[in-house]
Amino acid sequence: MPHLPTLIQDLALILAAAAVVTLVCKWLKQPVVLGYILAGFLVGPHSSFFPTVQESSNISIWAEIGVIFLLFGLGLEFSFRKLAKVGPSASITALVEVISMLGLGYLTGQFLGWSDLDSLFLGGILSISSTTIIIRAFDELGLKSRKFVSLVFGALIIEDFVAILLLVLLSTLAVTLRFQGSALIAETAKLGFFLVLWFVTGIFVLPSFLKKARRFLNDEILTIVSLALCLVMVILASKAGFSPALGAFIMGSLLAETTEAEKIEHLTRPIKVFFAALFFVSVGMLIDPAVLVAQAGPVVFITFITICGKSLSSAIGALISGQTLRHSVQSGLSLSQIGEFSFIIASLGLTLKVTSDFLYPIAVAVSAITTLTTPYLIRAADPIADTLERKLPRSCLDAIRRYSSTMQSITPSNTSRTFVRTRLLRVLVNSTVVIAIYGLSETWLRPFVHHQLEAAHAANTVYAVITLLLAGPFLWAVALGGTQASSLRELILSTRTLGPLVFIEVARFLFALGLALYLIIHLKLIDSSLGFTAVGIIMTAIFLFWLRLGSVYRWFESRFLTNLSAREHSQSPDDAEPVPALTPWDAHIAYFLVPQEASFVGQSLAELGIRERFGVSVAVIQRGRKKFMVPSRNERIFPGDNIGVIGTDSQLAQFKVFLEESLSNPLDFDNKDYVLRSFRIGSESPWVGSKIREMGLGERAQGMIVGLERGPERILNPDANTQLFEGDLIWVVGDEAGLRQI
Repeated sequence: MPHLPTLIQDLALILAAAAVVTLVCKWLKQPVVLGYILAGFLVGPHSSFFPTVQESSNISIWAEIGVIFLLFGLGLEFSFRKLAKVGPSASITALVEVISMLGLGYLTGQFLGWSDLDSLFLGGILSISSTTIIIRAFDELGLKSRKFVSLVFGALIIEDFVAILLLVLLSTLAVTLRFQGSALIAETAKLGFFLVLWFVTGIFVLPSFLKKARRFLNDEILTIVSLALCLVMVILASKAGFSPALGAFIMGSLLAETTEAEKIEHLTRPIKVFFAALFFVSVGMLIDPAVLVAQAGPVVFITFITICGKSLSSAIGALISGQTLRHSVQSGLSLSQIGEFSFIIASLGLTLKVTSDFLYPIAVAVSAITTLTTPYLIRAADPIADTLERKLPRSCLDAIRRYSSTMQSITPSNTSRTFVRTRLLRVLVNSTVVIAIYGLSETWLRPFVHHQLEAAHAANTVYAVITLLLAGPFLWAVALGGTQASSLRELILSTRTLGPLVFIEVARFLFALGLALYLIIHLKLIDSSLGFTAVGIIMTAIFLFWLRLGSVYRWFESRFLTNLSAREHSQSPDDAEPVPALTPWDAHIAYFLVPQEASFVGQSLAELGIRERFGVSVAVIQRGRKKFMVPSRNERIFPGDNIGVIGTDSQLAQFKVFLEESLSNPLDFDNKDYVLRSFRIGSESPWVGSKIREMGLGERAQGMIVGLERGPERILNPDANTQLFEGDLIWVVGDEAGLRQI
């Protein structure tokens, strides 16, 4: 009888148990992740109900691979572009929640008498919510068209990124075993450097590589190439001193910016599912019932802290960001659980042997309980909000409404904001590239030059010239690269921005000069008798090529931006992510897909009477590659149209029923220039006494007035015959450039 390796027997046992238990979980409408964990417990060493896995060490290795592919898959769903699109409300909500739970988790561990590292890891475990569980709950409850959902999704994106940072920082603490501020700052700076470098290099190389090789990339080859890139980045991250999971996440995020992202995600999904299942099963295998019984008190206490702390901190963060009381409560209760990243953080402490054995099963138990409570808490959000609105003093509710309206109507100067942002990004990115070129040259170029030239001073001079020429385009970008001349003239004419403008320009020029001089000083070229000659040669070479540096850099930048936006330009509207538009009411923009078999297709908006029947306004229709901003009443609806509709949650829910199918997932149109702005009608405004239809917003800015505030009165989607008066605050949705001119 042929010998069957133990590993195959263990895999058969694990997969059979997982298959049976997950089917039962699906029948009971519970998350599949819980099924994997329960299956792991049943085949683990602490259960005698079923056969036990014989070689746990081999399963642990497979589980590590599972973490890599799980993070690779999360990266494919993440992308840096999503992070850049997250609004300030979601960012503030997520950061307040993460910081609060880090501190609360640490204090909870100290209260329970745990060590500093156990307490700190507990804070990390409790600070990250579960994307998988929240999406599943929203799907089951049919809430994806609600306004607060876009805020929750944005917060989850921020939390995923913060979780990656926590993995790195907690690894550093675990290795040093000391709370050293300088070590954490150095590690954070190192992480930031490599993130920027990998992002710039990856976006510059990967999309172009995949585009050139597209005709050779069938499904099989693309799968192999993707997995190879993932594992190569895992090795690079490990060589740089970071977690392998970070490398997998970064490569997934980089591939998410390419035109092949959806295909790669589809092809690698079975691999991710298989190895992720092994990871979650390995989580269950570590559950010891004796430990859970002994730690029953801490499990209950930490669960209470998790639900209350995350709900309250998320709600407070949402309130601070300018959300209404109802939306803040809904967002807070939605984020009141822990999930997959919490397992990874817990397993990190166990792998590094810096946390106690009881922390891991406690984290699993808390995750299981909060997973079960999440749907009920989301359902309870509206009743709790109703209760708060009845019980809180009227003055408090009015203050919250005024603060929300004020925060959402803040529109800082676009020109000055863009100027500062582009300058800082340009300096950060290009100085990172310069430092990377210096490091690579020191490692590879300098030994080669010294081997070719015996004279050390001559070798250093040649090495410095070559290195500075390689770094020259990016030094030019740090020193002189800037915005368009028209924007500069606008800033210079403003006395408020002239001082900061001069300071920023001088500071970045001096910084670029310092980067160039560093190399000369480092090589001690000015310490010898031939120093001035060497420096003169270097400066002459830079001067001769200086005029070319700008054009070379612009080529680099153009290719980088083209690659960065390649997926956005090529993807269909169905593939996009939500970009929330905020108003001072419950009204917001939601996107709907018109079903192919809908009975109303072919009718015009006037014939459908959508505004009259549901109180909503159709703000945009996207049909294939065409987009109709503020469509007229004569515009017809066709199958497959993606329509952006403005209304309240209840109005949109009625409109959703009208569409006959639950295809109301928010979609991300190419609407980065289609914005919502508020304007106050002043005494000198030409619009005083005019009717809304006389303003011509549709022709001048492809816009429409969606809200009107007149004293305490608020009118949503006002009639076109409404007359405007001095002091009115109008909310206009339309083309940003057109609105700025108006």
